[in-house]
Amino acid sequence: MQHPFIINDQHILEIGGVDAVTLAKKYGTPLFVYDVGIIRENAKAFVNAFETLGVKAQVAYASKAFSSVAMLQVAKQEKLSLDVVSRGELHTALKAEFPADRIHLHGNNKSYEELSMAVAHGIGCIVVDNFHEIALLEAVLKEQGKQMDVLLRVTPGIEAHTHDYILTGNEDSKFGFDIANGQAEEAFRLVKDSEVIRMKGLHCHIGSQIFETDGFLMAVSRLFELVQSWHRTYNYAPAVLNVGGGFGIRYTENDEPLPLSEYIHALVSRIKAEAEAANIAMPEIWIEPGRSIVGNAAVTLYTIGSVKEIPGVRKYVAVDGGMTDNLRPALYKAVYEAKLANRADEEAIETVSIAGKCCESGDMLIWDIDLPKAEAGDLLAVFSTGAYGYAMANNYNRFGRPAVVFVENGVDKLVVKREEAEELTRLDLSYE
Repeated sequence: MQHPFIINDQHILEIGGVDAVTLAKKYGTPLFVYDVGIIRENAKAFVNAFETLGVKAQVAYASKAFSSVAMLQVAKQEKLSLDVVSRGELHTALKAEFPADRIHLHGNNKSYEELSMAVAHGIGCIVVDNFHEIALLEAVLKEQGKQMDVLLRVTPGIEAHTHDYILTGNEDSKFGFDIANGQAEEAFRLVKDSEVIRMKGLHCHIGSQIFETDGFLMAVSRLFELVQSWHRTYNYAPAVLNVGGGFGIRYTENDEPLPLSEYIHALVSRIKAEAEAANIAMPEIWIEPGRSIVGNAAVTLYTIGSVKEIPGVRKYVAVDGGMTDNLRPALYKAVYEAKLANRADEEAIETVSIAGKCCESGDMLIWDIDLPKAEAGDLLAVFSTGAYGYAMANNYNRFGRPAVVFVENGVDKLVVKREEAEELTRLDLSYE
């Protein structure tokens, strides 16, 4: 198991220099624990790759993976830009005092309120997704007497090798303007002729958990077919080419992601070649890593409770969390690896299934995993839960969302409080 955490002399899993048992006793479970050093390493891998190649770029953290004030402060410290997709994510960014000119707004159904908020705060760019949005943004800009840079999100018809539910770059997608049916061309003409919208470039996103560069390179070539056409017809060249995110991480031993810098080297090489062939200036390259920055940086700690053995069938080991803090197994059939954090180097002797505590038969975190004999009170660590765990956390069965702790250089700090029962009713109104 090749996760970036160590086992100390007391046979306990350590995260960022603090042992898991200490963290669980101090903050309770379920608990998300992020090793901030790993977040920084992942961010630097992208930023340094561009700097080494001498290419102008923006590495925009896709905050949908995990958004909190503390997380966005770390992203700011690492000189990242930021993607937001809602009023709430934009509010969090502003609360973290993230530089507005490095914030990009996404979304396939941006509201008047969201666009107004983005324009009022002078964010750096809006990624325009549909014709309704073009008209709405024009109205907002004229109302506020401002202009705004935009990227047109286009669907290049390239499918990434990933789960159907998270494909976003193929033609049958709720996102973006399709190239093949002429929607991208029509959108370009509308934006080009606008008095208040400034056409900064193009955006595409072909999927998630991608372990090779071929899909990205095919998408770049498809985008440049469009760029060459617009250059010939309108003498237009994009200042920015945003190739999205989707860079894969390791969840289990079956996953073999590339080094993060390898994606960048391949993209820069292809974009340089395509720009030279099109006889246009090299555009600034933007990318949008989310999962690949935070995914492998976190562990979720659970306390084991009941154990149910069905002879000849299965042994269920239940924990004090589940689909309320990690929806991905139920939503995507996502697979994870885990260890007993308090006996981390003990030999595995049985195959068990890790059940959540929700009143839902589909609340299973891991179907089959080899562990030492687990007992009530043991601590289970599930790896690579840094992306789309807390972000998708919910209150099913009126469970409160877990706490989040950041650990760096042996120092732990609570950055998101545990949601207590009283807080679950704070929006409820009486009917009596």
